[in-house]
Amino acid sequence: MSETLQSRAATLAHLRGRTLQRGESVPLPLITAATFHAPGDSTGFHQYGRFSNPTWDAVEEMLAHLEDAPCIAFPSGMAAIAAVFFTLLKSGDHILLPADGYPTGRGLVERYLGKLGVTFDTRPTATFLDGGFAGYRLVFIETPSNPALDICDIAAVAEAAHAKGAIVVADNTTMTPFGQRPLDLGVDILVAADTKAPNGHSDALFGHVASRDADIIAAIKDWRQTSGSIPGALDAWLVHRGLETLELRFERMCNTAEVIAERLKGHKALEAVRYPGLEDDPSHNLARSQMERFGFLISVVLGSEDEAENFINGCKLMQAATSFGSVHTSAERRTRRGDAVPPGFVRIAIGCEPVEELWTAIKESLDRVAG
Repeated sequence: MSETLQSRAATLAHLRGRTLQRGESVPLPLITAATFHAPGDSTGFHQYGRFSNPTWDAVEEMLAHLEDAPCIAFPSGMAAIAAVFFTLLKSGDHILLPADGYPTGRGLVERYLGKLGVTFDTRPTATFLDGGFAGYRLVFIETPSNPALDICDIAAVAEAAHAKGAIVVADNTTMTPFGQRPLDLGVDILVAADTKAPNGHSDALFGHVASRDADIIAAIKDWRQTSGSIPGALDAWLVHRGLETLELRFERMCNTAEVIAERLKGHKALEAVRYPGLEDDPSHNLARSQMERFGFLISVVLGSEDEAENFINGCKLMQAATSFGSVHTSAERRTRRGDAVPPGFVRIAIGCEPVEELWTAIKESLDRVAG
């Protein structure tokens, strides 16, 4: 981790303490108010729950501290993506999306923005630079792609797309600010689902938009207030709690993933293993140049759907669940979610279990599958 990131990690949990008055609680209070005392001209104060909330403010301060950019909080990662699309796009705009990224983003454009006159193309993440960016109003990247873990060159995409007048948006959900920093690499807007590792406990939906462009941030904030796409105070409070330990959990998860991915190579139950940290992975060299860590997601392919399900269900330290980034290791056969992957494709999300105990459980389940 860079010295700057170490400094941000060290000060993250102390942001609230900088402004505490004598007798105030050290933990963040949960404020669920829909209305606030607002006599006369109350500009600059909380007035109504759709406009602002002190608990959101605290979370946005933490996220901005990590991203080194203003952040606007949303009730989910998809709400953050929707805010960007509906705020910045208009009829006649043409956009570029990853063909192998999170499918709900493509569905939003196809099923809803298409009715409003927005058209789109898709392109595989690994060859995202091919074909150029002429004619696009907005270029959206997700790297590493979810779930296949392909990577594109963020800085090169940003430079080439900007040269053609496009806005560049990066989904950084899989990596968090401790694993990858797309804003530093030139993108205009970052979106992320803080439901994942930032919260880290599978008990809150949340997302955010970050940008260093003041006009974009103002427009996104206005969209949130006008549309009512606001996070709940309890969810914000839970994410605030999770962010205080994100650096610690993320380091443990990434360290463990690096060990387990290497050990998975060559297991007779597996037809393929993908992890950017593997030296022979197609994405490894690029990952080394633009990522702080290699992440905690590992993709594997077993011989069939049944083998994949038996592996997941037979592992005593693995939750059969969608999503990722929690303290517990989880896994999912991704064809269930409509991804264009083989029937036996499994995305493993490494959690915080001790590495040797987790590896033993994974190996025992794979050994049973292999017979």
